[in-house]
Amino acid sequence: MTHKLLILSDLADQYRTLIEEAQLPDLILESTPTPEIDIVLGEPSRIKAALASLPAVGWVQSIWAGVEPLLDPASRHNYILTNARGVFGELMSEYIIGYLLAHERKIFQKHEAQKNKHWEDSDTGSLRGKTIGLLGVGSIGAEVALTAKFFGMTVRGYTTGSETSTHVDMYFHPLESDSLLSGTQVQQLAAVLQSFANGLDYLVNILPNTKDTRKIINADLFNALPPHALFINVGRGQAVDESALIEALNQNKIAGAVLDVLEQEPLPKDHPFWETPNLLMTFHTAAPSLPEDIAKIFIENYELFIEDKPLKYQVNFERGY
Repeated sequence: MTHKLLILSDLADQYRTLIEEAQLPDLILESTPTPEIDIVLGEPSRIKAALASLPAVGWVQSIWAGVEPLLDPASRHNYILTNARGVFGELMSEYIIGYLLAHERKIFQKHEAQKNKHWEDSDTGSLRGKTIGLLGVGSIGAEVALTAKFFGMTVRGYTTGSETSTHVDMYFHPLESDSLLSGTQVQQLAAVLQSFANGLDYLVNILPNTKDTRKIINADLFNALPPHALFINVGRGQAVDESALIEALNQNKIAGAVLDVLEQEPLPKDHPFWETPNLLMTFHTAAPSLPEDIAKIFIENYELFIEDKPLKYQVNFERGY
């Protein structure tokens, strides 16, 4: 059986070259949408816009880890959706450790002193002996934990999954529930998160955007952190109560925040984040989807697809990941 593939990405030419080099059997690459196309590779936002003109699609391979546009209840879900996993861990680790080192070594402060011609010779810190808390310990979190241990850090992990990473020193788990939490359960969950946050030097969010993770990083969690703690968000902006973060930074409840993801992207010009003290934004650039990485996932999944075997990294539309 012949399959037809449509690539919806700004880097479509690079993906096309890599896929053509793989010489996959029975695969025709199309340049424009047609009713016969049954496979789509690309960015979820662009795929969502094209789905209505692609009635035969049976498999969608996202080039992103996040697939929120395709989870819209109003959209059709009668196809297999797979996302990108297992390729962002090293990139995320570079990003996170980079900002941890910048914070400990006071790189931004030293640079500012240089611009002001001020000899700033105060001591700097070290990651050795510091404690990092990871909200989410999937493939990315496990890679971050490994890198953190290389620098001699203590690692805490908060996850709904299994305790598979041996580089996490202590695991914390949320309550198991498929429905709305009762008042008592909400208090118990808050207690777990506060225990997780207590004494952290660094809090890093890597959680996906689901009904259970929205606003999970709130005033209670910021209040549980020590004043010297730095918060980094590379997961999803929806996980953060933005007003609580602004208050925490304005009142020096935490030392600072590095946000790669935001609830609204691009950020509106009138958003208070632009003027919030000790806040650094990096505009969703922490771990780009590199064609050479994503193409490997597609090629492996295509070989499974034509053999009618389960595809890797399938997304559950209800869970959102």
